[in-house]
Amino acid sequence: MKLVIATLITIARIATGISFAVIILAVLFQLAGRSGLTDAVVWTEELTRFALLFLAAFGVGLSYRSGNLVNVDIVMDLLPARLAWALRLICAVITFGFGVVLIKSTLLYLSIGARQTAPSLGIRMDVIHASVMVALISLSLFAALRVIEMLIGVSDGTPDRLSEDY
Repeated sequence: MKLVIATLITIARIATGISFAVIILAVLFQLAGRSGLTDAVVWTEELTRFALLFLAAFGVGLSYRSGNLVNVDIVMDLLPARLAWALRLICAVITFGFGVVLIKSTLLYLSIGARQTAPSLGIRMDVIHASVMVALISLSLFAALRVIEMLIGVSDGTPDRLSEDY
């Protein structure tokens, strides 16, 4: 179980890092074009937006795991331990279920994008719209892992806030 979780975290981190690197490179191209070092290229704005979508999509699962998404810690801290555990479990189940339910609608969204292309990059928009699917899968997967960890007793459901997880 630990190996599966560590592998998924590593994959999400690498994909998030690649998305961030694409943003950095696109912005550097923009700056070079605007400063006169090279010809200005129009595709950098579009590429930056698309990379930002994938950055968020790959990072949302990591944010869920680390507790960096919106959370109501103050309420959990006031509850008795068993009730807080049960509430964290219910929230993880709901998060997982919500993500899974939205997958069908996302498939329709992707099919619409298959008939469109990005103006300056010429990429089919279903490739870009896939970021929504990636976000749902990432969030659902990390929520499911939290549920499993809680049910087998290796976690109390609190976010991983250890420095090694950053």
